[in-house]
Amino acid sequence: MRGVRRILSISMNETQAAVPHHVGLILDGNRRWAREHNLPIYEGHKAGYRNVERILDAAIERGVECVSIYAFSTENWNRSADEVRQLMRLFLWVFKHELDNLKRHGVRVRVLGNKLRIGKALLKAIHTAERETQNSRRGTLLFCLDYGGQQEIVDAMKQIIAEGGNSTDITAERISEQLYDNGVPPVDLIIRTSGEQRLSNFMLWNAAYSELMFTPTKWPDFSVEEFNSMLDTYAQRHRRFGQ
Repeated sequence: MRGVRRILSISMNETQAAVPHHVGLILDGNRRWAREHNLPIYEGHKAGYRNVERILDAAIERGVECVSIYAFSTENWNRSADEVRQLMRLFLWVFKHELDNLKRHGVRVRVLGNKLRIGKALLKAIHTAERETQNSRRGTLLFCLDYGGQQEIVDAMKQIIAEGGNSTDITAERISEQLYDNGVPPVDLIIRTSGEQRLSNFMLWNAAYSELMFTPTKWPDFSVEEFNSMLDTYAQRHRRFGQ
């Protein structure tokens, strides 16, 4: 609900963008990067995570409050069983071994997704990371893991019905309250790397008024300099929110 209210309050006037509160990152190109470097696919995903650390730090330094990364979509389960296993191992390593680093830098961790198919060990590590960083205030990192924007909206509608809601209860505010984390602010800026120009089911509800930027750079090569340049471009945009 806070996100909906924020959209409504900002949309009263045309607003110069300045620093985005929430940046969404679609991390595309890890596999292509690995192939270009004659490396196993897993090495591309590891290089991709190392770059998340760099870009997250740069975002927080610029004053961005929340960074969302599209780590693993509901559709990604259709990849090869070997690649899925490797990705789940990487996520488990991140939540276990990077937790102290995230805590030291004051980063709060949240994981969005239905989490129905991830293993018990990973689920436990996620709960631990969320619990131990819940009081961190420097910035928030949202992992979208086993996440699909359409499924998030479907699950929100099911929850409203389960609570006895009817058609008159279906409002933007009520749906927003039932999303995977109703404290997530609207996504001000979405960046997608590796040349593709689509959202691919990412943050569909919270992306209603997002500014969109695309780059041919593959995610492991996406630099802090290019990221800062996009923030500078964003700062020059005027957001009208439909007016």
